[in-house]
Amino acid sequence: MSDEQNTATADTPQVLLEHHLKQLRLPTFLREYDKVARQCAAESADYPRYLLRMTELELLDRERRATERRIHQARFPVVKSLDTFEFMAMPSVNKALVLELARCEFLLRRENVLLLGNSGTGKTHLALALGLSACQRGHRVRFTTAAAMVHELMEAKDEKRLLRFQKQMASYELLIVDELGFVPLSKSGAELLFEVFSQRYERGSTLVTSNLPFQEWTEVLGSERLTGALLDRLTHHVHILEMNGESYRLAHSKRRAQRSKSDIPLDDVSQK
Repeated sequence: MSDEQNTATADTPQVLLEHHLKQLRLPTFLREYDKVARQCAAESADYPRYLLRMTELELLDRERRATERRIHQARFPVVKSLDTFEFMAMPSVNKALVLELARCEFLLRRENVLLLGNSGTGKTHLALALGLSACQRGHRVRFTTAAAMVHELMEAKDEKRLLRFQKQMASYELLIVDELGFVPLSKSGAELLFEVFSQRYERGSTLVTSNLPFQEWTEVLGSERLTGALLDRLTHHVHILEMNGESYRLAHSKRRAQRSKSDIPLDDVSQK
């Protein structure tokens, strides 16, 4: 047998192995098996330990990819976590409750969350952070604004696919509706939004942020009857976080402006 034939015969198991791993959709196994085999050989690790390492690597990488996929499908405008939320700047926020919600046990109980407070107090940041925590724990999440949701509902209705879209919205374990109250809704838009909340009642968790207290929601929804029915469903099983105080963004801008003034050289100050 020639040297070329010997080489081809020796390479055949490796080629077949890589083919099988691709067929089985084990990309981490395919990428790491040779390196890990060398490590195990150097450590005199037996075959079960080698296979254990490979399956652990595959599982970890598979979980990472699944989490990234859930985050992408959630349609977050930006990814934010609790690590970057400045609780000291917003003392009105119940930090203990936020940390409890971040464990996502409320999703298993199909409870809702309402974040209420004036603009700039971090409601959207917390909503995004809780949504991220849910994705990381294996839950299906969808983020939208109230205005965008109504627009999608109206569009789906016009295109005669409303029922399919409503079923899709009802299927998420956590639906986050941001900025309810920023834009008044039309009568038909408010009714369609109510239907989404109604269909999710005790079937999935809904998180809503609003800059308005409950008594002013009628101005947005346009009907006391509709507002009452919507609040009845949202607040039956609910955690409420009140976030009132000075705008975080405004306070941050003020601090940045003060730092800029303090950085002005003395010569420049004397010339003014």
